[in-house]
Amino acid sequence: MKNKQRKVKHVLAAYEEAFCESELTKAHEDSLLDRAITGYRVKSIWCGPVLEVEAYPYWEIPQKKRVKTDKNSSKAQEKLNEKNRQKHVVRLLNTNFRPLHDLYMTYTYSDKYVPKDYEQAKKDMSNLIKRMKYWLKKQEKYADFELKYLYTTEHTRNGEKVRAHHHMVTNFPNREVAEALWNSGRASSDRLEDSDFGFKKLGEYLVKEKGEKTRKGYTPSRNLEKHTKVTVSDTKLTRRRAAKIATEEIGAQEIFEKMYKNYQFKQMNVSFSDYVGGAYLYVQMKRIDTPINRKRRIINDDEDDQRN
Repeated sequence: MKNKQRKVKHVLAAYEEAFCESELTKAHEDSLLDRAITGYRVKSIWCGPVLEVEAYPYWEIPQKKRVKTDKNSSKAQEKLNEKNRQKHVVRLLNTNFRPLHDLYMTYTYSDKYVPKDYEQAKKDMSNLIKRMKYWLKKQEKYADFELKYLYTTEHTRNGEKVRAHHHMVTNFPNREVAEALWNSGRASSDRLEDSDFGFKKLGEYLVKEKGEKTRKGYTPSRNLEKHTKVTVSDTKLTRRRAAKIATEEIGAQEIFEKMYKNYQFKQMNVSFSDYVGGAYLYVQMKRIDTPINRKRRIINDDEDDQRN
């Protein structure tokens, strides 16, 4: 019996960069059923209660993505980098923090303590985190508490210098202490609020600042998990079904909710390419949980409810 040769599946490494056109043209529509497309790879990314699904084509032969050489190329790449940075921060927040429990802190400076530069402002936050850890260590019930945080330092806006301040998301268990430990000005706090897309709005806000010194734009604690789980499948979606979803010939909600039990469809973005066939589907879903009564206080500051 002859051995069947295994077919190699080729996927564009930078598929998000390739599929950047949002308007469906006749050429895009004709390319959806390109015979060179073998199928669709479906990447599922679980981040806490939020599920992201990325579906994109693969081929039996390698595809070379042609790149525009005009001046708009660098701008497009910069925009893509910013989008991916926002995605990464949102995923960190969705995976590691809880609504109505963990904190969103804002730390500002009084005139006496305004830092002379960005480096000094960052040092102020490092010292604050040290005080947080020291306080936790001194409390018997929090001695083994694993502090998690992600903060940003804002010192410019639209290229112009502004009064330095900080935003932090943290699981620090005492709201009043989290404010009191800041000794350089005012501190305010709120319980985290999520939406159908988890902490998407907050994550995008945190990394809105751009600049040479803030290229990364955020500082996470080393113990933050990147995501709960990631799976990849080449059998969940056929070329023909993907084409029908992209052209709205069939409803995406029913298909994806059947594909992912206990998750509710929230939104889908479809992108096309001028260089390769097929479409890129980006779907956002939310786990179906028992509704929370947001009108009542869920957690007391000193409740011994830790999460490692």
